[in-house]
Amino acid sequence: MASKLAQLLSDSRRALLTMLGIQAVIWAVQVVNWLDDYDLSREYGLRSERVDDLPEMFTMPFLHFSWDHIVSNSWPLFVLGFLAAYRGMRKFLLASLVITVSGGLLVWLLESPNHVTAGASGMVYGYLGYVVLRGVLDRNVLDAVVGLGVAAVYWTILIGVLPVFPGVSWLGHLGGLIGGLAAAVLLRDRARSKPVPAAPAPAAIPASTPAPDSPNAALLKELDDLGL
Repeated sequence: MASKLAQLLSDSRRALLTMLGIQAVIWAVQVVNWLDDYDLSREYGLRSERVDDLPEMFTMPFLHFSWDHIVSNSWPLFVLGFLAAYRGMRKFLLASLVITVSGGLLVWLLESPNHVTAGASGMVYGYLGYVVLRGVLDRNVLDAVVGLGVAAVYWTILIGVLPVFPGVSWLGHLGGLIGGLAAAVLLRDRARSKPVPAAPAPAAIPASTPAPDSPNAALLKELDDLGL
């Protein structure tokens, strides 16, 4: 129990530092971009149907088109990114890759060729889908509670995956969400998600033999079910 709690705290610290670092990079890029009249967004944002623009799917999450744009993305990116990362950086990095590629490809395939897409909102939707579905698939009580809380707070933004707001990249949102859900499936904890075979019935204990005493067994099982 103590080792699992220590690992959770260590992973949480790494997640916090990672998201703080990502925020620092995004805001530093925004300052340079603003000083350059947002030429970085126009140059390194993603345009569809151009093969030489495909690598821009990895740069567009760091670029924005205004201060309002970056402010609206920063807080949910930080919160949802932390919740996606606090169970381990390896899965977080792999999930981020799946989300980036899924959102980028959908934009590249379906967006208007004259439109430049940039912004971290696709990652926001991706982490939302990943966090909500992860706890359910892993059968982890703590992650499931976190996922339900995230769904309750952020469900209203799901309207952003529909083409209802002019100038908003709903394709990037939808692609990110699809990528997050796919990452939760691909990276699920297979040991927890598999049904546990029924244990054979224990042999009867003779009446003259005292039952084994294990007062902490029930407590340890509950903590293990919580993922601690």
